[in-house]
Amino acid sequence: MRTHPPHQAPDARQLRAILVAVSLALMAVIASVSGLNVAQTHMAVEFGASQTTVLWIINIYTLALSALLLPLGAIGDRLGRKPMLISGLVVFGAASAVAGLAGSATVMIAARVAAGIGAAMIMPITLAVITSTFPEEERGKAIGVWTAVAGGGGVLGMFLSALLVDVADWRGLFVLPVILVAAALAMTLTSVPDSRERSAHPFDTVGALVSTLAVTGLVFVLQEGPERGWTDPVTLISLAVGVIAALAFVAWESRRRDAALLDVRLFRERGLAGGSLTLLVVFGVQAGVAVVLFPFFQAVLGWSGLLSTAAMMPMAVMMMAASGLAPRMAAKIGARSTMTVGVALGTLGLALMALFVSVEGGYPSVLAGMLAMGIGMGLSMTPATEAITGSLPRAEQGVASALNDVTRELGTALGVAALGALLATGYRGAIDTQLDGLPTDAADTAREGIAHAIEVAPRTGGHAQDLIHAAQQAFVDGWQQSLWIGTAVMGVLLVHVAVRGPKDTAPVEADGETPQRAGVVPGA
Repeated sequence: MRTHPPHQAPDARQLRAILVAVSLALMAVIASVSGLNVAQTHMAVEFGASQTTVLWIINIYTLALSALLLPLGAIGDRLGRKPMLISGLVVFGAASAVAGLAGSATVMIAARVAAGIGAAMIMPITLAVITSTFPEEERGKAIGVWTAVAGGGGVLGMFLSALLVDVADWRGLFVLPVILVAAALAMTLTSVPDSRERSAHPFDTVGALVSTLAVTGLVFVLQEGPERGWTDPVTLISLAVGVIAALAFVAWESRRRDAALLDVRLFRERGLAGGSLTLLVVFGVQAGVAVVLFPFFQAVLGWSGLLSTAAMMPMAVMMMAASGLAPRMAAKIGARSTMTVGVALGTLGLALMALFVSVEGGYPSVLAGMLAMGIGMGLSMTPATEAITGSLPRAEQGVASALNDVTRELGTALGVAALGALLATGYRGAIDTQLDGLPTDAADTAREGIAHAIEVAPRTGGHAQDLIHAAQQAFVDGWQQSLWIGTAVMGVLLVHVAVRGPKDTAPVEADGETPQRAGVVPGA
């Protein structure tokens, strides 16, 4: 595969414009992942929709985005990264506008699917533009900015979304991504250079289809399992389809080798394997903790949605600041040492929250853990992303970026499902001992979750305050159990990174020849 870079290397001013353009585009995509969570009640009332339908409106976007990342990233490498980015911005912007004007749940779901497709065209290309355009000495800093937006953008998007819902109408949630897309599109047209690859091999259509099926099946299981039940036939069938398709993808790509959509042999190397595993776990833990923090702020502390979202901002700010610091730290002490410090701080943050969280302690009982976790996540994500993109040739940066994004999305879905399930199990186990004397219907409702317990409490007469306190304490107990399990998982990752983390993040040569890949040192 031969690379066709821009005719003239961008100067410093153009590089800044490129970075702003791709950051705006990425922010629009990331903010749309979590933004609608704050409008669930509004959509249910306006559309007369069930909770299942509302969840589909939210989740279908992530499902379409995750499933199409790899194929569209590879197509962008071949057709041109700038045309793919422009097309994605147009599709995403139009779909967001339609969603904002949707008069029914059906139209909203269709618009969210289209937005997910546009997002899958945008997200891998934003990182591929950086890795294929920025010179080696500037690339790490640019990836740090990209990682900061990818890591902290979700929380920032939720805060802005909650603010819009509080001060305006929930449909205003779609104004922000449209504005971001318009700005990104204008800057892309004027500043972003094009680069594309010519390959001697035909596009791996079979690999693209099988990878789409595999990711769809696995993400669907993680999204629907908690709602349908893990033994529901639909859940089991989806799991079987996802696993079989994933195995088929590995087998097919192993045969295709140089003509593969993704050369799976590269996972033998430290850079790709270590970077992917780190992002999978780190994003899983981050997403799982974020999902648990919101009900803690709202149901335990009694805060509004806007205040609860604002309470998450210190962790996001620390994460974004540490992501920018990580490249300089990696240049001084090495990528593996930086990742090790980051994972260690993330592990410490989880342990601090598990040790000190309490109903009486309120926000201060989790703040120190949130700050440590934010710094740790930022320090680990940037070198992990560099390790992944540096493990594939420059000609395949769309695929490398897509793999990076798929890993993040899978980790997020896995973390939400796993920590959510652990919390629910711990909550039920803790509250069961506190329900004696309550009417059977009220007790059954309280077992479903802390929000249900608070809702049913006024109907229990003199037991109301006792039930609310019991539910709050049970939630904290269940959260502590899930946090300790998360700490153990991060501890295992810490050992792996310290022993088998990437040793080097040298960039891959643009000519497609066999390079020194990230994580591999000659003679190591």
